Amino acid sequence: MTVKLSSSNLSSLPGNVAGPKYDRSKLKAGIVHFGVGNFHRSHQAVYLDDLFNSGVGHDWALVGAGVFEGEKIGRGKLEEQDWLTTVVEQDEGHMSARVTGAMIDFLMPGDAAGIIDRLADPAIKIVSLTITEGGYFIDPASGVFNPAHPDIVADAQPGATPKTVFGIILAGLLRRRDEGTVPFTVMSCDNIPHNGHVTSDGVIGLARLIDEDLASWVSGNVAFPNGMVDRITPATTDRERGILAKDFGVEDAWPVFCEPFRQWVLEDHFTDGRPPLEKVGVQFVRDVAPYELMKIRILNGGHATIAYPAGLMDIHFVHEAMQEPLVRGFLDKLEHDEIIPTVPPVPDTVLEDYYQLIEKRFSNPKIGDTIRRLCLDGSNRQPKFIIPTIADRLKAGKGVAGLALESALWCRYCFGTSDSGAVIEPNDPSWDRLQATAKAAKDAPAAWLAMEDIYGDVGRATVFVEAFGHALNVLWANGARATLTRYIAGKL
Repeated sequence: MTVKLSSSNLSSLPGNVAGPKYDRSKLKAGIVHFGVGNFHRSHQAVYLDDLFNSGVGHDWALVGAGVFEGEKIGRGKLEEQDWLTTVVEQDEGHMSARVTGAMIDFLMPGDAAGIIDRLADPAIKIVSLTITEGGYFIDPASGVFNPAHPDIVADAQPGATPKTVFGIILAGLLRRRDEGTVPFTVMSCDNIPHNGHVTSDGVIGLARLIDEDLASWVSGNVAFPNGMVDRITPATTDRERGILAKDFGVEDAWPVFCEPFRQWVLEDHFTDGRPPLEKVGVQFVRDVAPYELMKIRILNGGHATIAYPAGLMDIHFVHEAMQEPLVRGFLDKLEHDEIIPTVPPVPDTVLEDYYQLIEKRFSNPKIGDTIRRLCLDGSNRQPKFIIPTIADRLKAGKGVAGLALESALWCRYCFGTSDSGAVIEPNDPSWDRLQATAKAAKDAPAAWLAMEDIYGDVGRATVFVEAFGHALNVLWANGARATLTRYIAGKL
């Protein structure tokens, strides 16, 4: 027998499943969140659930929001279970389940008018985002907001109904300005360097297309704190739903499985107050940049490092990749030789200890994270997680053999077949372009680096061009296994 997740069944949860210790009917909305996916529900929502369980912060409940048609599917699943989510933590020797209740509503995705009305409500003091790296309209090569993007141009037209997150946020801020209401804080929870600044650039950049005075008002009155977020959280499949029903007796249409580890480092910069999240483990700091750079380069760069060779070897799960000595050896050598040396000191942190923790987390056999997820969206992720490290190495006159190999492995993956000849299904919003370019690069490696919007100056640096071309040629001639063997032995 399983218990179907709903408010009315909270009192009937199995004994090994924890539920909210607070009265959800007395929660009041304080945060509107765009991008109600698995990461948000394993991270921000869990911190808030912990806070509410401690007996404080009950006027900071979450309201979901979104702009895409596809988000209606997740909303429908959550609505059927009264916005509740089961969060399952797993590692090798630990497995626990809890039901979180921090979300109390989810506005209909794409209903711009309804969402803007909610943003205008003075009770909403924070608007938070997990809209993925691709949702910020950043030019990959320059790292700067792109005001010429067609979606942004459309939102800037007089009388337009906004379709983007930035357009809806700006409309909400405009309403609050006109009504004399204190503006809300805009808080990014995405894996983007300087995510607060990037969000600010997007909102203010759009405002500048509409009205320079509005842009100046947003710049002077709205807080955009930078933050670093971390918790490995794979996508939900029938596998996870089945484990939850079998091991915990709960029927949840959209549970979240994640690792026990979580981290949130946040600048204490808010327009109109914030929940006391320091009570539940959030680190508030003056400058989040050192923590952010460490995580993006060592963890996210590490994910990219193992993703593409594992994909070419037909490895399915991340922990299986870490059991492959060639993949693990590639990660260890590249991190220590080229990535970690580019990371400046971080307060109260030993970088080698952090790397060892990352290696352990990647090796977690219970999490079910997939190589395909790590390979997803390289056209947006590589310019944030790998290419800036290459640029720093080149600027310092240091070697880039390992980073060039990582880039060559990405190119080879985008060709669309693994080393065994298995078809790699499209795995990037720009897959057609990437695949065509990868095919051209097989005979002319420089074609890959000529993607100016991705590589920028790095793609024109002679040292990198030569190292990349050599690595790609070796990959095509010998395959991923033999190439990694040569690299690890220092003979690439």
